[in-house]
Amino acid sequence: MKLKLVFFLSIFMILNNLHSQNTVKSAFLLKWENSKNYLLEIAESMPKEHYSFKPTERQMSFKEQLLHIKQNMISLSENYILSNSDNKSAKSEPKNKEEIINALTTSFNIVSKIVSTISEEDLTIEVPFFAGPKSKLQILNLIQDHVTHHRGQLIVYLNLNNVEPPKYRGW
Repeated sequence: MKLKLVFFLSIFMILNNLHSQNTVKSAFLLKWENSKNYLLEIAESMPKEHYSFKPTERQMSFKEQLLHIKQNMISLSENYILSNSDNKSAKSEPKNKEEIINALTTSFNIVSKIVSTISEEDLTIEVPFFAGPKSKLQILNLIQDHVTHHRGQLIVYLNLNNVEPPKYRGW
């Protein structure tokens, strides 16, 4: 009897765990953690003396790309996902490689915390956005897409400096 009970409890826990990995929030948070780790690995890969590198005059430098990513994820998540605008992060301007990597880590963690605290229903709420009304879920997708867009540019920056980019880790 105990063996059957243990078996059924194990099956229940496995099914419950599978379900918890298939919600919009849990899927986003897993992908977000992979995105964070991949971008931080890219940021670590570039030697600090190349943080000012820009392929052309009209493009952002490696450092400016990272700071742009950081600011965008905070701005979008705090202005459009958070219901309470009193919980906004203090603005900071990291100066060197170490400070930038720490600020990126913090920014990714802030987005994770925000997403962890909202309900699945909150993601269906429509918010005013400069490009027209968007659901909070659409804003989350924009945040991730924006990180991916600029991370791709950073990979090119690494290659142009003969730095081998880290292997993709977004699975």
